[in-house]
Amino acid sequence: MEQFIVSARKYRPASFDTVVGQLAITSTLRNAIMNHQLAQAYLFTGPRGVGKTTCARIFAKTINCMNLQPNAEPCNECESCKAFNAGRSMNIHELDAASNNSVDDIRGLVEQVRILPQVGKYSVYIIDEVHMLSTSAFNAFLKTLEEPPAHAIFILATTEKHKILPTILSRCQIYDFNRMKAGDTVEHLKYISDKEGIKAEDAALDIIAQKADGAMRDALSIFDQVVSFCGKDLTYEKVIENLNVLDYEYYFRLTDHFFNGRVSETYLLLDEIIGKGFDLGNLLMGLGKHFRDVLVSKDPATVQLLEVSATLKARYAKQAEECPVDFLYEALKVVEQCEMQYKVRMEKRLCVEIAFVRLCQINELKKKSLKASDFLALLKIDGYDGKFGAVAQPSPAKPAPVAAPPVRGTVGARPDSSFKIKNTLSEVTRLARTEVKVAARPEKQEEEVKSREQVDASRVENAVRRYIEEYHPESMIAIALETHTPSVEGERITLWVDNQLQLDKLETIRQHFHHALMRMLNNGFLSFQFRLFETGATNETRKLFTASEKFAHFVELNSVVADLKNIFGLELD
Repeated sequence: MEQFIVSARKYRPASFDTVVGQLAITSTLRNAIMNHQLAQAYLFTGPRGVGKTTCARIFAKTINCMNLQPNAEPCNECESCKAFNAGRSMNIHELDAASNNSVDDIRGLVEQVRILPQVGKYSVYIIDEVHMLSTSAFNAFLKTLEEPPAHAIFILATTEKHKILPTILSRCQIYDFNRMKAGDTVEHLKYISDKEGIKAEDAALDIIAQKADGAMRDALSIFDQVVSFCGKDLTYEKVIENLNVLDYEYYFRLTDHFFNGRVSETYLLLDEIIGKGFDLGNLLMGLGKHFRDVLVSKDPATVQLLEVSATLKARYAKQAEECPVDFLYEALKVVEQCEMQYKVRMEKRLCVEIAFVRLCQINELKKKSLKASDFLALLKIDGYDGKFGAVAQPSPAKPAPVAAPPVRGTVGARPDSSFKIKNTLSEVTRLARTEVKVAARPEKQEEEVKSREQVDASRVENAVRRYIEEYHPESMIAIALETHTPSVEGERITLWVDNQLQLDKLETIRQHFHHALMRMLNNGFLSFQFRLFETGATNETRKLFTASEKFAHFVELNSVVADLKNIFGLELD
């Protein structure tokens, strides 16, 4: 019975031309050989199974070839090449640093470096998994690595470059190997399939390439496994069955259910997936990748990022036309949040089911949001500035006062801030909506007032009160205008406020206030100014209010205050 050799060994590259997916590195090494610019130490780093050790062996074989070809490839005819191909070359020494990582092992290597090669020009020392060496071993190796004999060349290979001492890195030429692209892996698997007489579907080989995650050695191992299961005919269905990979069709169907809000169908499909023994964590990862693939299919410029077959690209493009970008963004957020919660939740299935319900609700929530936006847009047409989000029904107009306002005529007539009562949320909302109602009124084109009637402090006070009740009832502007009695000097009127915030607020209505007061006072020659109140600025004196007077004033503003007092049995201090 013929001995079986795994594909990773049987089809291992023997020349730079046969190395897959590392063109930049093989070209650089080939040029260094042709130009006789060989360094004393190299570091090959990268993921597992991408050709680091393979390239090191080909490099060692090539520099010792006695009949080098013009394209810097070994001849395979000289004694050195034959010895290498037969595995008996004395010029190539491989050391596994994972099991030989002590100082004594490195000292033995240093002693061995002194021996001249028997055939060829160079002795090449390949140290695999070099990051496993201890710090003491690295230090013992340092001097030899920096100044080795002329015939010695070191090639260090590692998957974790960050664990190597900087002093070692500085003495090496560093080559970073890339992960294998899915397309390159599929092409290499096709080549091997043809050599072995195996009929393989492109979709099946694509699944193997994605399962390998960029490692050619893993891809070849998986290839041998599925060939043992499927025989000489590799089909997509048999491969996903053997590798326990969820079919693409499930992801497309789930996405359709999410987009159309079909919760029941989603639950049934999830139960079918669980019934086939698939891990929910892998399902979430696959679903996130599916949404990503649909997203990149939206733009012809990014569709090349898909590492799938041409048939599957067309399927992704079709679903990308149906799903808008904002849906995909929200879906990716939901999946990401679910993956974070999945690791700590005890009820794994419930966690996934809740996430699937949220995915089904994305479009429904979007429709409700659009309806609200349309409503706000209509409000903006009527002058609404979008500040509060809703407009209350206008409150009944208050009857005009028949007498002077209660206890005014002195500076500081308004109760001080030491008496505070918190409004309920509904009351605050009512006041805010009142602001919106007033702001929503369309401004009228003011007509020029040409009359010039005599004005005094009493008329100005009444006009200010009318202005407040008509345009700004129970607002910050009302508080600012009612706090102090206006000063009247001929046709110049000064209104006093307590702080800069009130002053800034009044400046926003200056023009409207000016025209309204001139109309109410029937005098088009008046001038108005707002000023910060300072003690002694006028001849008026402040009047202190009792607690009962303050309470009566607040009850007049809001009858809820009296109810609060009765409910909680409050007393006035």
